[in-house]
Amino acid sequence: MNQNNEVKPPGSITPACVDEQGRLSGFVHSFEMGSAVDGPGMRFVVFVSGCQFRCLYCHNPDTIKIHNGTVMTVDHIIEEIAEFASFLRFAGGLTISGGEPLMQADFVREIFYLAKHDYNLHTALDTQGFLAAHLEDEYFDDIDLVLLDIKHIDPDKYLALTSKPLQPTLDFARRLSDMGKKMRIRYVLVPGYTDDFDDVEKLAAFISTLQGVERVEVLPFHKMGEHKWEELGFKYHLKDVQTPTTELLKRVIDQFRNHGLTAC
Repeated sequence: MNQNNEVKPPGSITPACVDEQGRLSGFVHSFEMGSAVDGPGMRFVVFVSGCQFRCLYCHNPDTIKIHNGTVMTVDHIIEEIAEFASFLRFAGGLTISGGEPLMQADFVREIFYLAKHDYNLHTALDTQGFLAAHLEDEYFDDIDLVLLDIKHIDPDKYLALTSKPLQPTLDFARRLSDMGKKMRIRYVLVPGYTDDFDDVEKLAAFISTLQGVERVEVLPFHKMGEHKWEELGFKYHLKDVQTPTTELLKRVIDQFRNHGLTAC
């Protein structure tokens, strides 16, 4: 706490950077055009670098270190998006994912602003919300949809799974609800880690109290990123974990649906 007994927001946002010509820039991992799983319709996805979480099941550990990305200006990003803008305007939109986009909040905000005001694109932010307490409500004005990753509902299990506390994410979910912002909740189903019946019930009960939730997306655990952990010299703790069975996936989806939620 500071001297005024105010609780400081957790984590830290990377200060905005500029290139040698003074243009707002950020660290970008990659682009993907045509994604159908990162928001409604077909999406142009910008994957930024940098994440303060250390999720055991992360399939992009190469995005963890922010400086592993390529420095790009906002103008460069917008030029990439502009090539597909006419199609995206009617068939999908722009999603910024990561890594964790809110680590580069100013950079991300400017991209969303230009995509919305210059090209009238639907915009979506994929985040776990840990850093959102640093940002005012107005930050989200040009974001149409938040893809909110809630990785567990039990605080101790969440910490073991991600290395970070749960409460900031729940606070952000409640804040988005109060703002009337549309959300899709994402939940990665990992056998032995996030499949406990009672835990899913508690999460479903929490989500059912939120306004603006379009649906819950239950994402089956996979090990497609395992080789990246090995290449980076990191220990992969889920080597022996298998993908969830069809029966388990159906059970968890049904639990969310039984709380009046749309789930898939």
